[in-house]
Amino acid sequence: MHRVLVVDDEPQIVRALVINLKARAYEVDAAQDGATALKLAADRRPDVIVLDLGLPDMDGVDVIRGIRGWTRVPILVLSARHSSDEKVEALDAGADDYVTKPFGMDELLARLRAAVRRAEPSAPAGDPAVVTTGTFTVDLAAKKVNRDGADVRLTPTEWHLLEVLVRNAGRLVSQKQLLQEVWGPSYGTETNYLRVYMAQLRRKLEADPAHPRHFVTEPGMGYRFEQ
Repeated sequence: MHRVLVVDDEPQIVRALVINLKARAYEVDAAQDGATALKLAADRRPDVIVLDLGLPDMDGVDVIRGIRGWTRVPILVLSARHSSDEKVEALDAGADDYVTKPFGMDELLARLRAAVRRAEPSAPAGDPAVVTTGTFTVDLAAKKVNRDGADVRLTPTEWHLLEVLVRNAGRLVSQKQLLQEVWGPSYGTETNYLRVYMAQLRRKLEADPAHPRHFVTEPGMGYRFEQ
């Protein structure tokens, strides 16, 4: 059974989410402000967090940064903020997905399930267990990345994006395919997600992020991993 932490200062939204999540056998904790959310995240160790950005005591982006300081738990932002810049800021801080209010409960639950799946270990048979480059090593079975002798901390979404590219080494993976494999079948045009996350992977793994050797962009088409 998976545990969900719901963070929102609108009681009716919290109530609706708690009812729907419990009906689907999730365990649910709820917080109405950022300080309580940070405490519950540390104490209850949820499997996924649904987070509103407009909290009474602090900005939700600061909550994301606080959580990302110690855990890779999937964070699904639920916010009335619609601008692309605000979405990118949340994603850049470490959020895994972004849903704008008003939202459809079925879509939100589907995205939540996708976020949980991305965080779970997987090692399909027939794939190489370890992929090594001149800069870093990817252990697909253990879901670990090592660079210069030290483990590199990736969020679940960063890992899933890396995994898709590595498993297709040398082949172009289209923007649409990446979006659908990493975020789900309802995605296909949110290319800003890819820009944000590819930039994060390059910062963490490339020797020269401005001139990537391993994560190559094919303009207007997609991305390719070169070993």
